[in-house]
Formats: sequence, structure tokens, C-alpha cells
Amino acid sequence: MKQIINIEGMTCQGCASSVEQAITQLPAVESVSANPKNGVVSVLQQSPVHPDEIKAVLPPKYALIDNPSTAPSKAKQLFPLGLIYLFLIGGTSIIHFPIFETQAVLPDFMGLFFVVFSFFKLLDLKGFQNSFRRYDPLAKSLPFYGWLYPFVELALGVLFLMRLEVQLTLCLTLGILGMTTIGVIKVLSSKKQIQCACLGSVLNLPMTEATLIENALMIGMAGGMLL
Repeated sequence: MKQIINIEGMTCQGCASSVEQAITQLPAVESVSANPKNGVVSVLQQSPVHPDEIKAVLPPKYALIDNPSTAPSKAKQLFPLGLIYLFLIGGTSIIHFPIFETQAVLPDFMGLFFVVFSFFKLLDLKGFQNSFRRYDPLAKSLPFYGWLYPFVELALGVLFLMRLEVQLTLCLTLGILGMTTIGVIKVLSSKKQIQCACLGSVLNLPMTEATLIENALMIGMAGGMLL
């Protein structure tokens, strides 16, 4: 008999393989086929398998969705990203209160942005790299770039905060985020459902227009400072 289940947290074929291997351990299961794009997993089994049995063998990164309709809404999934932005804006405002000069505020905001976002990526470097290469053009062709990217972000953040080589840092920001934005636009145009790697793989953020807006704002700030 065949059972269809929905599992949250799969971002690549490697994730799908991990889920398949985990569920195959169950005695009643004959074969498993997982689709990381939509989270659907097909289980061929000799007898019914209880959801609790599946939950018990799944790695902590993945979650069984008992009812697909109860999956988190897009707004709920994007809440961590919005909260981080509020903290970044709040932190920058506190630093510069009560005088807000654009040429002083923007570098600090961008520096904090890169430092904080690189932190989340470094929590699971392999998971980030697997997600990032699914849409970044350079990471697709040069896998090592995905491993290097969080450290590049961290370096950019430090340079902005310390006001070192600001012009060069702005140019690098435009180039790096411009490349990533091209990949984001392609994914959104194709309507693929993949995980956004902006906060690494620790937080399961969907690739949405919010990612495009986020990149566009950073590119706009960098471009404005260069003019």
C-alpha cells in the first residue's frame, strides 16, 4: 500500500535522501521517494505506518506535517526575517540618536546587516551552501563560493563598521548582491518553491518577493553611497 505524507525542512536532494534513508529504517516500509521541492514523500509499505513512528526516525531538522493545510503561513515563516530587520534598524537608530546623518547611518546599518546575516549562515555552513547554490549563479558553477560566501559577508560587515576601504566595500556589495539578485529573480519567475538561504538553513524561510526587496534595498543603499 502507498502512503503520501508531507515533510517540512527539505531544501535539496541531499535532504530528500536523508529523509528517505530515515523512513526506510521502519520495518513495514519497502521504499520511499521524497520530493524536496514540494515536501511530498511517497511511502510504499507492507502495512500502515503510524505518523508517530515516522516522526521518531526523522532527523531533528525535518518535521512531519500531519495536515498540509496546517503548514505555517508565508507571513509566519517570514516573521524571523522581519524581526531581525527591526532589531537592525533599532540598533542603528540607538547608535546614532539623536543625529541621523545618511553617510554615517547607512554604513553602520549595512555593517550590522552583514555581520548578523553571516552569523546565521555560519551556524550550518553545509546547509547554507546546499541551499545557496540552488539559486545563486556563481555558487552553482563554483561550489567553493558557497562555502566562502558567509566569510565574505562577515568581512564586508567588519569593513563597513570600521569604515575601512568603504568605496571598495560598496563596489563588492553591489557585485555580490547583484549576482544573487539575478538568481532570486529567476527563481521567482519560474515560481519554484525553494528555501531562501539569506538566514542560512537554521530558519526555514521561503524564497519570496521579500528576498528580492531585501537585496534591492541593500543594492540601493550601496549605489546611493557611491554617487
